[in-house]
Amino acid sequence: MGRMMEYRGLLGPFVVLLLFAAAVLWSPFEPHRPPVDTFAGAEEHVGWLDEDWQIFEAKVQWALEVGTDTLPVGAAMAEIGRSFVGTAYVPRTLEVEGPERVVVNFRGLDCVTFVENVFALSRFVRSGAGRSLTDRPAAEAHYQKLLEEIRYRDGQLDGYQSRLHYFSDWIANNASRMLIRDLGADLEGIHNLDRIDFMTTHVDSYSQLANFENLEALRETEERLSAAGRLFVPEARIPAVADHLEDGDIIAATSVVEGLDVAHTGLALWVEGTLRLMHAPLVGDSVQISEVTLAERIQRIEGQDGIIVARPLDR
Repeated sequence: MGRMMEYRGLLGPFVVLLLFAAAVLWSPFEPHRPPVDTFAGAEEHVGWLDEDWQIFEAKVQWALEVGTDTLPVGAAMAEIGRSFVGTAYVPRTLEVEGPERVVVNFRGLDCVTFVENVFALSRFVRSGAGRSLTDRPAAEAHYQKLLEEIRYRDGQLDGYQSRLHYFSDWIANNASRMLIRDLGADLEGIHNLDRIDFMTTHVDSYSQLANFENLEALRETEERLSAAGRLFVPEARIPAVADHLEDGDIIAATSVVEGLDVAHTGLALWVEGTLRLMHAPLVGDSVQISEVTLAERIQRIEGQDGIIVARPLDR
């Protein structure tokens, strides 16, 4: 909490309120307005919307034609991520009526669903499953399972509480299953022990937390994450570690909002010798590649103070 209080003192009450409002508006686990679709999910597969299937089919076919299936997963993610540039930024698509279910939506992405879908698509293409698109139900089920494996604790959908709501938890859980590697130690990151409790201290913003079981499960998660901490690279040191990052590395911009671990996510991308961020930002309204370097982008945004970096693993 010491680092947080220092930032709050520097920024002033007005800016802190603006940062909080921004977190409520576009954070991937914030209260959600009605989604663009309501996909039936993993427990009873009934098919995607045709438009989502058409986007998926076209991207998989293109990825195979250009040989993305032969690339390391990080390089594959960089190429597939580029194919989403221009896709509309649409927040809050994971919140649907009824029981928690895997949502598949390629028509609109937020910063987290962009990373998740690019990762899942890369794994799908590299697995060889992309050569069996003639069996649409099987292809949909296979992709959906890959997305479930990334999005939910231990790869299993088991209600709202099983979703990896905090991105530091997303990184830790996927790293524990060798899907990614947290580069915090390699980059000599600083251990941050600021408390994580944003969701349970703003329960009115989450309709699912009216359920006592969901609330208690999330409190336990927050206690665990707060105790464990996380390694991050402060914004001033990003230029010094940039050469250690590769295309497709997963970037999580750390937040200065009290109780919140991560403010934004995206993918590292080298463009003409400079490290950029490929992401789905609220400002810009679509997936894009940053015009400035990753370090400059983080330093320009008052609500962010560093990065957590994870590398997707070939498997």
